[in-house]
Amino acid sequence: MVRAAALVAGDGSKLQAILDSVYFKEIPDFELVSVISSDKEAYAMTRALNAGIPAYVVDPELFPNMTSYTMAIASKLRDMDVELVILAGYELPLGVIPYQYKNSIIGTCPSLIPAFEDTRGDIVRASLERGVKVTGATAYFSDSDGHIGGIILQKAVEVKPDDDAESLRRRILEDAEWKLLCEAVKLYCEGRLEIRGGRVAIVN
Repeated sequence: MVRAAALVAGDGSKLQAILDSVYFKEIPDFELVSVISSDKEAYAMTRALNAGIPAYVVDPELFPNMTSYTMAIASKLRDMDVELVILAGYELPLGVIPYQYKNSIIGTCPSLIPAFEDTRGDIVRASLERGVKVTGATAYFSDSDGHIGGIILQKAVEVKPDDDAESLRRRILEDAEWKLLCEAVKLYCEGRLEIRGGRVAIVN
């Protein structure tokens, strides 16, 4: 059984995708043991509590710097014997966490990495402004610096002529990110993800 924790922020829509997969037993050998938020007002916390998942707040404002803040999160993860960390809308720096969870932090990005990988700010808006015809999402392992590391899965999403940033963002989320996040976690729990020469291989 893989014990996992989700780091969350905001409305928790990515977390809800994981919670739905748990409810419908779509991910074998998987237990979501906790949800950790940087914001006590985040609706993601309500989603977790409604699903009966213990939810905790680690407020960065209570720490002198991001290093001590991320050390507190890492310590909490260790105390709960967590093996897998899921980034479900969490956007703060991961700091020291990746050093303790190498190839065990999974997140998604609303872009077909490496496209717009170095964009600062709104990736979806940047892709629209550039005039791309196809965008999408990427599920990935975090690297040791807390950035996007090995690519696990990708899914393309068509950009429609009448799209604005919000409509495109929503479609990427619903058609790609939710699905990729759950599928990547499933592959991890099935022991089907291997790192070969810095690349992620999906094995049978």
